Amino acid sequence: MPLSDTAIRNAKPTEKPYKMPDEKGMYLLVHPNGGKYFRLDYRFVGKRKTLSLGVYPDTSLKQARERRDTAKKQIADGIDPSITRKIEKAGSIENTFKAVADEFLEANSGKWSASHKKHIKECFERDVYPWLGSRPLKELSAVEVLTTLRRITARGALETAARTKQFIGQAIRYGIATGRAERDVTQDLRGALPSPVRGHFPAITEPKPLGQLLRDIDAYTGDFVVRTALQLQPLIFARPANLAAAEWDEFDLEAAEWRIAADKMKMKDAHIVPLSKQAIALLQDIHPLTGSKRYVFASNKGKRGNDPHISRESIGAAIRRMGYQGQHTAHGFRTTASTLLHEQGFHSDMIERQLSHAERNRIKAAYNRAQHLPERRKMMQAWADYLDSLKAGADVIPFRKNA
Repeated sequence: MPLSDTAIRNAKPTEKPYKMPDEKGMYLLVHPNGGKYFRLDYRFVGKRKTLSLGVYPDTSLKQARERRDTAKKQIADGIDPSITRKIEKAGSIENTFKAVADEFLEANSGKWSASHKKHIKECFERDVYPWLGSRPLKELSAVEVLTTLRRITARGALETAARTKQFIGQAIRYGIATGRAERDVTQDLRGALPSPVRGHFPAITEPKPLGQLLRDIDAYTGDFVVRTALQLQPLIFARPANLAAAEWDEFDLEAAEWRIAADKMKMKDAHIVPLSKQAIALLQDIHPLTGSKRYVFASNKGKRGNDPHISRESIGAAIRRMGYQGQHTAHGFRTTASTLLHEQGFHSDMIERQLSHAERNRIKAAYNRAQHLPERRKMMQAWADYLDSLKAGADVIPFRKNA
């Protein structure tokens, strides 16, 4: 039977402490000295724990129940309310996961591109900090990390979950190196997450289903900015992070080029993307909407004039919403282009250069920076024309002859 204010007021002390049960694990502990304490018994990671909810009458029955419900929600979210209470009492956050992860991001700023750092930070802020940010790094458990990662897999973002696990592990190892953690608990999670397609990103590489995908992209009814990015990605097959962060100053539509600075590229090597007529048409179409802003794919969710761009995840999320989860990804367009271009006989060096893959031979790499641009222009236009033919439902024929 639930507690009542009358029952609590009338409770008398005895020689030994005794409990008066309420609901959902809460009870009133009546002490021999007359003290009356609200408590919550719960289990976390297999261990039985007790949380103090207040002392009667300073804490009312209603307030105790509200604190109980808050604690129960934390437990359901994989957060130990006792640890949260300790942090609040200590008033110290320098050893929490968020504090260490933020320090880890700053410590590596010089090694990463700005877009890579931004991606990790957004990943932490969106999917990790709300649940693990306030946790002391030394007390972080594998179960808590797994619970957090499963929230990501629940929305179908298997690649994102895998990368997030990797980022969490990197931050923890930084904490180990700085004396604020003892071991990387993410190592205990091998095989615990659903695996994305082994090897490369899921990608459609057959002409006929590719044509259907292109038609579905044109019919996409979501955000116009995201749809334009979706339409452009198969034409240029850039890394999704580079496309999402594309700036208008990087484009020369008259020269039909997109020039990406080295500090924005994964391999720290400046990259040129020749633009087909179809790609230029898409850019001209979106220019009236975002041309006055910094980013081509400016987000409409920005605040206070920050003028952000869409997330690198936006394109992939749209593809999943169209029903292609597990079949194709935004990054998969790179595999699609590489596979079909190689099949049609285009030179491997030309394709690899267009994909901005690193050349291990330094002499050859220096030579290749200036090579293949005229040929790549022809290849990119031939590729765009080929995609148009697939989209129109034409018979699948080799396009090398038209290059």
